[in-house]
Amino acid sequence: MKQKVNKIVLAYSGGLDTSIILRWLIETYECPVIAFAADLGQGEELDPLVEKAKATGAEFIEIKDLREEFVRDFIFPMLRANAVYEGTYLLGTSIARPCIAKSQMELAARSGANAVSHGATGKGNDQVRFELTYLSMNPEIMVIAPWRLWDMRSRTDLIEFAKKHGIPVTSTAEKPYSMDRNILHLSFEGGILEDPWAEPPADMFILTADPRNAPDVPEEIIISFEAGDPVAIDGKAMSPAQLLAALNVIGGRNGVGRVDMVENRYVGMKSRGVYETPGGTVLHAARRALESITLDREVMRLKDDWIPRYASLVYNGYWFAPERYMLQTAIDEAASAVDGEVRLKLYKGNLTVTGRRSERSLYDERFATFEEDQVYSQADAEGFIRLNALRLRIRSMMDKRSK
Repeated sequence: MKQKVNKIVLAYSGGLDTSIILRWLIETYECPVIAFAADLGQGEELDPLVEKAKATGAEFIEIKDLREEFVRDFIFPMLRANAVYEGTYLLGTSIARPCIAKSQMELAARSGANAVSHGATGKGNDQVRFELTYLSMNPEIMVIAPWRLWDMRSRTDLIEFAKKHGIPVTSTAEKPYSMDRNILHLSFEGGILEDPWAEPPADMFILTADPRNAPDVPEEIIISFEAGDPVAIDGKAMSPAQLLAALNVIGGRNGVGRVDMVENRYVGMKSRGVYETPGGTVLHAARRALESITLDREVMRLKDDWIPRYASLVYNGYWFAPERYMLQTAIDEAASAVDGEVRLKLYKGNLTVTGRRSERSLYDERFATFEEDQVYSQADAEGFIRLNALRLRIRSMMDKRSK
């Protein structure tokens, strides 16, 4: 016999989908519904949520400030892995979902709820990300995914439902695309962006200035790292969330961090996304520059081999999977050597590394110099080359014999 749903915790944003879902859950399951909202740095979007959730019928709403935890325990470990999905996407939405779902599950445990719900559709990646986290934390939890259950199939259906039940919704005519924001990025998908040939509207962007309108003077900054994580900008120590927020402002005003791509969703279809990730873009460039002088060559090659695998784990929702933990352990071991400073110049959408230094640098001018040196015998290179050429010479001799 199927267990009865006694209470549901809903991942709630206050938008059209989750507002409708909140009322639909109450009517369908005839039980209390708790709304859960995570503060991941989306700003003023959170202000009206308490009133909206209560007006729509929530038993109560919990808004939890997860900004520091999100950056420290999710974004920074991902950055230590240099994770980029399909060579372009810095995973701003992907990494947010396990953070939200983890706290949502903690609330479900505290409140005695035996079910959780989310607003992700049956076509997207978020349903996988949420539910893999839910089930990794509690394999007995009941998961309710309304988009896979109800008979509503479009935003028009949802708006009709809202009108019928007196649920206020914001008109989407002025913003014919969906947006998702947190401290790492702002994403735009759907609507007018579904045509991959259509250029994004110039007035769509929020976090980044149009590079043509960015300052005419380059801005130079120095980022300090300890054990692989950024800790200060221009000598000023900051918490993880404070530092990323500051880099968002710096990168944004210089037009740095815009991405327009067509990506492959986990469920099999392609999707066009436009992203603004100013602070994350700066940190990726800075960290790679510091790794170039602090990491051994073979360690760097291993890490580069792991980037697409690690990025896919994040993108596909496997943050709490054993293979991600295994990779993270090795990555963090390498990151222990990544201490030092990186100087960068930002100018009209461009980002240039202009210097890097570290007490743990493996770069040695005595070996690298083109001037006369006493520590490297250039004559040794002949034997090195001949040994590495041996298999090529043997192949060439065999080819000549067969002719």
